Amino acid sequence: MKTSFRIILLLTAIGNGLLTHAQSFDFSYDHLSIVVEDVDKSADFYANVLNLKEIPHPDKTPGFRWFVINEKTQIHLIQKEFAPFEKNKSMHLALATQDLAGVIKHLKANNVIFDDSSGKKNTIKHRSDGVDQIYIQDPDGYWIEINTVAH
Repeated sequence: MKTSFRIILLLTAIGNGLLTHAQSFDFSYDHLSIVVEDVDKSADFYANVLNLKEIPHPDKTPGFRWFVINEKTQIHLIQKEFAPFEKNKSMHLALATQDLAGVIKHLKANNVIFDDSSGKKNTIKHRSDGVDQIYIQDPDGYWIEINTVAH
């Protein structure tokens, strides 16, 4: 009996310890910052191609342009010198929409090339989970996935 009680106490202590470590910090996604060569050229892309709303930088610092997605998540464009690096599709910003056809029509009207994950131009990738996706690049070569994931 004493051994069973000890095992129960031990399992309870372990379980309580696991629960303590499994607690969430209740994070929410705040922003993504990217370094760009020409902040105005990049801002034009995010404003006019992606139709994102620009918001003021709190300090009105030159070389910074901020955009908001769904009134809560932000993209910060920062103009500064940095070491160039290869940008590939595995490192990308993903945006979800339920109007992919409208996005594609807008991209074509603005002469923005899109492709699927394999690089086939003007092609939509139909994923096995039912999500459709395309990829575009901003003026600095950063990849942006646009998909139909429902949130």
